[in-house]
Amino acid sequence: MSVEGPQLPVGTQVVLRVARPDSDGGTAQRGATGRVSGVTPDGRYLVHLVDGRDATAGRDQLSLRTAYQDEAVAVAQVDGDELVRDHTVYAAVVGSRAFGLATDSSDTDTRGVYVAPTAAFWSLAKPPMHVDGPDPEWFSWEVERFCELALKANPNLLEVLHSPLVVRQTPLGEELVELRQAFLSQLAYQTYSGYVLSQFKKLEADFRRDGAPKWKHVMHLLRLLLAARTLLAEGKLIVDVGGDRERLLAIKRGECRWPDVERWRLSLHEELDRALAKTVLPATPDVGRVDAWLRSVRKRSIGDA
Repeated sequence: MSVEGPQLPVGTQVVLRVARPDSDGGTAQRGATGRVSGVTPDGRYLVHLVDGRDATAGRDQLSLRTAYQDEAVAVAQVDGDELVRDHTVYAAVVGSRAFGLATDSSDTDTRGVYVAPTAAFWSLAKPPMHVDGPDPEWFSWEVERFCELALKANPNLLEVLHSPLVVRQTPLGEELVELRQAFLSQLAYQTYSGYVLSQFKKLEADFRRDGAPKWKHVMHLLRLLLAARTLLAEGKLIVDVGGDRERLLAIKRGECRWPDVERWRLSLHEELDRALAKTVLPATPDVGRVDAWLRSVRKRSIGDA
């Protein structure tokens, strides 16, 4: 009988999870520490204990030393799905449906913000800063993490707050939406430009591999440029592409000539740079206002369970 799964190398530090007979006719107690010294013909591990005795044990009777220590001091983890179900203050549909670019096959992607009870942070087991689920295509951030990322002008998070398709909003969620202007700043020029660059790299890879772009990547690049241009020029983030919808969808379907598309892309880059030079946005976000609100949220959430 051989060891199932990856074999622990000789020398690995392990801990007995259960009491095992030792080489002296006695018992090696649960928690005894040693090193793997070999494998028996029937698939058990030989363990040389720190006091000089030897014992044998199956893989399910051993823990890696560091893992055993973690298990020994573990406390019950906060249920992330429960946080999303019971403490979401704001959620909105994002992606193609929010952009006004949905087709019959488009997914419905939802992003949310939950407020973990303040007392949950007083435990050794801190609440998760994000949760994927519990519903399909639903991803959420704890409010503090959401604020951190939105203050850094992360486009994905800014667009959550400005989505026209809100699906859940509590009084705290209303306060967060009222605060959304405080997150906007000229940092958006760098972050949106970074996202545009990532899309452009995908285009280059498409051309190298296939000799033509994936038109969906082209559409997303242009949408990002349109959103960034309006944000910097007018100081407001408009998620729905509005009058550019048909043009963008035609590009996604591959119905436009590449030289025409490239001409539009380059003109949008120029417009973005001009918008930055005259932008009404502040150089940095209103961190103080957001921080004061977050502090008030924590105080008001002390009694929550």
